[in-house]
Amino acid sequence: MTDQRPAQPGRPVVGLPVRALLAFVVVAANVGGAAVVLVISAFVLPREELLDAAGIRLVNLVVLGAYLLLTVPIGIWFGRRKLTLPRRTTDLARAERRLVLRGPARITWMIAFLWLLAAVLFCLVNLRYSGRLAFSVTATVAIGGITTCALCYLLVERMLRRAAARVLSGRPPERRRLVTGVMLRSVGFWALGTAVPLCGVMLAGLLALVYGDSSPTQLAVTMLVLGGTAIGTGLLTAVGAARAIADPVLTVRRALARVQDGDLDVRVPVYDNTELGQLQAGTNGMVEGLRERERIRDLFGRHVGRDVAEAAAARGDGIRLGGELRPVAVLFVDLVGSTTMAARRPPEEVVALLNRFFGVVVECVEQAGGWINKFEGDAALAVFGAPMDLDDAPGAALSAARCLGRRLAAEMPEIEAGIGVSAGDAVAGNIGDPRRYEYTVIGDPVNEAARLTELAKSVPGGVVAAARAVDAAGREARHWRAGREVVLRGRDTPTPVHTPIGEPAAAAR
Repeated sequence: MTDQRPAQPGRPVVGLPVRALLAFVVVAANVGGAAVVLVISAFVLPREELLDAAGIRLVNLVVLGAYLLLTVPIGIWFGRRKLTLPRRTTDLARAERRLVLRGPARITWMIAFLWLLAAVLFCLVNLRYSGRLAFSVTATVAIGGITTCALCYLLVERMLRRAAARVLSGRPPERRRLVTGVMLRSVGFWALGTAVPLCGVMLAGLLALVYGDSSPTQLAVTMLVLGGTAIGTGLLTAVGAARAIADPVLTVRRALARVQDGDLDVRVPVYDNTELGQLQAGTNGMVEGLRERERIRDLFGRHVGRDVAEAAAARGDGIRLGGELRPVAVLFVDLVGSTTMAARRPPEEVVALLNRFFGVVVECVEQAGGWINKFEGDAALAVFGAPMDLDDAPGAALSAARCLGRRLAAEMPEIEAGIGVSAGDAVAGNIGDPRRYEYTVIGDPVNEAARLTELAKSVPGGVVAAARAVDAAGREARHWRAGREVVLRGRDTPTPVHTPIGEPAAAAR
């Protein structure tokens, strides 16, 4: 049953369906408690011989009926007022919060007052017949009222959970307000639901012992009925109190199970004003922290690459500057004529074109098992084999280069790009300062791939690889053919190069 009505001055904090159900349950509990008290007082408790026992029962029954007819409407009216916002209030949210959280206690105090009046009334009614009868009836009414009040508190608290979750959603329970903690609640409901009814059993035995006019059969019946009633009321109260504690814990357990399965969109409703409410709110705070950490981790992975992010997160000793020598393969790709394109086209069109271009680059590289180390204007550097080991890194880089050349020719024929691939030993690690650093690779393969990219811009197909990358590759090497040797810029010795065999890209360009 939903309860989303907005708070307004002079209106109840819960809707009509909740109020109707609340009134029905509370009235039923009190009428049932009154019926049990009447039966025990009239037919079970031992008493002295009275001249007109049937007439006395009739008088008590009439008084009880009249009292219920009078107090039930009054109780419903007062209960509605206990849940109605004041017409003049400076802080509507605070007033609503106070009414909802204190609602079970306020309604229970009202019910306790009506039971107290009933105890006084039945004491006066029966006092003219017998002092012992008046005492027995009054004690029974008091014990029944205490037990009924405990049950009503649990019922009202349960039915106001949705409203409590609403008022506690933005402001979890505070520690200084936890005057009715879990321990006090458990002990209190044990006392009200079990200890008090058992006191009634002990009181009946004491009266029988003092007056000595009860037969063994009558005493046995009294003990059995009162004991059974005490067990029943104690069980109801214990179950209600246990549910009040177990339900919040179960919601937290279910939420943690979903978090363990990877669902971080969990939110536990906070409807308890004790330490259990703090547990619920703490779980929400924890999940929010995990969600924020996952968001940062995702952003971190997008900036530096998922492999780099996972390797950094896996280090338990923090981030260290420096690197290590690793065998890697490097792919470098650069657009042709990007400066002219930027001068002739609007900036928005240039950015859109670059994003399409880099989208193809990222897909080809990641499908082959590499990662984009950096974007440099209209160029990109991809690394294979660092920071995570990769079987046949040269073969993966060569495969990504062929895929990239083929897709650019088919999907973006309006541009041209040069793609260079190299492989060898390079230093891979964190370069920079502890305040600002990046994971990158430095070494001859990187420089050679960049130089090969310049060469690739003048080669049909736009894809060139160093011979050492092809020689180190596995089955991928069969898709490449040896070409001429070229002296790359900045080098003294010629570099043998390879190009893809039979690529459609060569014919397209």
